[in-house]
Amino acid sequence: MSSHHIVREKQEPALIIANGEACSFELLGHLLEWSPFVVVLDQAIYRVIELGIKVDVLLGDFDVNIDLTEIEKSQYPIEVIHTPDQEKTDLEKAFDMLISRGFPAVNVVWATGRRADHSISNMTNIVRYKSKLRVVLIDDYSVIYPLLPTPNTFEKWFTKGSPISLIPVGTVEGIRTENLLYKLDNESLMLGYRTGSSNEAAEDGIVRISYEKGDLLLMECHD
Repeated sequence: MSSHHIVREKQEPALIIANGEACSFELLGHLLEWSPFVVVLDQAIYRVIELGIKVDVLLGDFDVNIDLTEIEKSQYPIEVIHTPDQEKTDLEKAFDMLISRGFPAVNVVWATGRRADHSISNMTNIVRYKSKLRVVLIDDYSVIYPLLPTPNTFEKWFTKGSPISLIPVGTVEGIRTENLLYKLDNESLMLGYRTGSSNEAAEDGIVRISYEKGDLLLMECHD
């Protein structure tokens, strides 16, 4: 499967393939159709090769033996970026690389599932990049992305009953919503104490969400 199509680099989101639970081949194929620049993280390269996917960059600390010569041969041309820094995850290093190269947005797959510690770190760490890179985590059941605080207001059209969860990373203050079944009016959420899980669109139409302070994730989930 090739990832190179008529879309132009940096006009569409890049795609990062991490090393968690795989998504469906259909979802991955759809994202590849619109991603002219594909980054795979460390050991996930072997799973990617098995699927016949051509990528642009292999990035990681390579702390487990990996045959770079064979990979470079099968994926030629491919850029290999060795990032031994243990202070950041490979996913965070990939974000940093994309920011340094001027990419405005990225979709991320295979970043959830399998190890719970990796999943929760990947989901929460993305808030640190919200002002520099539009990050969306995608799997077969969820689409997860951070919202920007006031003066920004999130607006998106949803059908009635669409599940929408607002998950704070720490404490989030001054949350206001429109067209959610359980409305928030200048309220606060705190992870572990009060979250906005399992809310939903009250009617067909635009949902609006704003907040004053903190880090807020929106999760569009389905069973």
